[in-house]
Amino acid sequence: MNQIDIRAFLQHQPLFQQLSVSQREALVPGTRELRGLKGQVIFQKGDPCDGMYLVVCGKVKLALTAQNGSEKVVDILHPGQSFAEAIMFLGLPCPVMAQFVEDGLLLHVSADAITGALEQDPAFARRMLAGLSLRLHSLVRDVERYSVESAVQRVVGYLLQMADDASDGVVVTLPANKSLIASRLNLTPETFSRVLHQLSDSALIGVNGRAIVLRDLAALREFGFA
Repeated sequence: MNQIDIRAFLQHQPLFQQLSVSQREALVPGTRELRGLKGQVIFQKGDPCDGMYLVVCGKVKLALTAQNGSEKVVDILHPGQSFAEAIMFLGLPCPVMAQFVEDGLLLHVSADAITGALEQDPAFARRMLAGLSLRLHSLVRDVERYSVESAVQRVVGYLLQMADDASDGVVVTLPANKSLIASRLNLTPETFSRVLHQLSDSALIGVNGRAIVLRDLAALREFGFA
C-alpha cells in the first residue's frame, strides 16, 4: 500500500467522477489517508462521525456488539465501496463499529468537503441519494431474508449473488472467515458450515477453505428456492 494519488482515485469513483476537475480538487484538502492492520478499529459505536470513508484496498466490517458480547456483522465492505455517508449528514454518533477485516487503506472525506460539493452540484446530490437508496434497499432485503428465508436459502442466495450470473464451475471466494459470513447472514457458524456440507454432499458446490466452486448454478438455485 504505497502512497495513493487521491486526485486519481476520486476521479475514478462513480460517486465523484462526474464532478468537474475544480469540484474534485475542492475535495482534496478535506481528504486524508487512513491505513490500518487487520483487526484495527476505525471507529466505535457512539463515536462522532465527521465524514465518509472510501475503501481503497482491504476489507472493512460494520458490526454491532450485543450486551452478552456476541457480534452481529451488518456489512462487509470491499474496495470501491463507501460507508458512513448517511450518518455524516445527520450529525449523530456512529450506530455501528467499523473494523479492518484485513490490512487496508481508506480515504476519509470530511463532511465539510462533501457539503461544499453538494452546494455546487445538484447532480452530485442526486448520485449520493441514489447510493444511499441502494444501501437502504440492501438492508431491507436483508431483513426480508432473516424473516422469511431458511438457512439454506440465505446461503444459496449469498453464493449466487457472489457468482453474479457466471457460468457453471465458477469459483467464488468468501471475503472473510466463515464466522463473519455466518453473522452477516444472521446464522450461527455451525449452521453455516452445516449448510455448506449439505450443498457439498449434494454435489452442488465444492469447498476448499474460503474458495467455493459452484458446480451447477441452475441446480443450486432450484435446490435453494424450491
